[in-house]
Amino acid sequence: MNRAGPLQGVRVVEFVGIGPAPLCGMLLADLGAEVLRVERPTPSGLGIERPAQFDLMRRGKRTLRLDLKAAAGLDLARALVRRADALIEGFRPGVMERIGLGPEVCLQDNPALVYGRVTGFGQHGPLSQTAGHDLNYIALTGALDAIGRQGQPPTPPLNLLGDYAGGSLFLALGLLSALLHARSSGEGQVVDAAMIDGVGALMAPFHGLQAAGLHAGPRGTNVLDSGAPYYDVYACADGEFISIAAIEPKFRAELRERLRVAGAAVDDLPDFDDRGRWPELRTRLVALFASQTSAYWCAQLEGSDACFAPVLSVGAAAQHPHHIARASFMVVDGVTQPAPAPRFSATPCGVPSGPTQGGDAKEWALAWGVPAELIAHMD
Repeated sequence: MNRAGPLQGVRVVEFVGIGPAPLCGMLLADLGAEVLRVERPTPSGLGIERPAQFDLMRRGKRTLRLDLKAAAGLDLARALVRRADALIEGFRPGVMERIGLGPEVCLQDNPALVYGRVTGFGQHGPLSQTAGHDLNYIALTGALDAIGRQGQPPTPPLNLLGDYAGGSLFLALGLLSALLHARSSGEGQVVDAAMIDGVGALMAPFHGLQAAGLHAGPRGTNVLDSGAPYYDVYACADGEFISIAAIEPKFRAELRERLRVAGAAVDDLPDFDDRGRWPELRTRLVALFASQTSAYWCAQLEGSDACFAPVLSVGAAAQHPHHIARASFMVVDGVTQPAPAPRFSATPCGVPSGPTQGGDAKEWALAWGVPAELIAHMD
């Protein structure tokens, strides 16, 4: 088990579900943890199954299939949990208890265990048993209402905000915090990572801005939500898009100067600080950026303090010179994917392995001290 990263030696059992739990497990595996995925013997029927090499959230992990409804499967799962530092599950509240792997049982088996649970609405409350997805969770927190253009409905921002920022990252933060406590005290605990709580915490700056009257307008009329013409995306002559985010006065001055050097007529542009003339300023910028290609504007603005970047597709991002210089992407089993993050000076992360099934999982289980007779029937 040649692991690299600051979490070397940390053992995690991940009970496979959808949404944020698998990404959290991937992040921990990227940082060096030994993550054993426990999945059901047959596909879940959720309609999202894909060949393993394209399920990047499986990278760096080892997978074993267990029938947790059978005594032998449950015994093996409990044996793994006894030897783990942390557990990850993302099922509806009560599911793990019904299986026989709830926190009470697992913490009795392993008092130092960190038991990580991630759900949309949390482990208790009127909605805790209600089905939902990312869009519902960010809707309930006020985040979705704040995202979109003026006069338009809220815009679903992929499932990055609820599932992965509010769920995966807060679960990882909770697990690592609880692991520090367990290492010093020997006391495990349950981490209840509700996506509504995580997204709510992420919205803290906007609650402050709103209270101060600095982000108090309707959706799409404020500085950071496309209301300000100097914080927006613009179409170019070739149909590509660029982003401008020159919020501070010195950066807006740099933008003006760069546009002037590029030959644009900017002396009569409306004052960037005059909200009453923002519609006029936007109209001028739309026409200006549409007059040249994205490559032209990259040549004029990229690398300056005008706060500029081209809007790249997922496929094109890996080819940008900055990402290449930083090795921000890598190819694993023929699939281009983001490299582990963040980066560490003393304990750098290694290149994650592609997902595997079976044999290596058995080796890991044996190395954890699971009796061979429990492992013999593993798939």
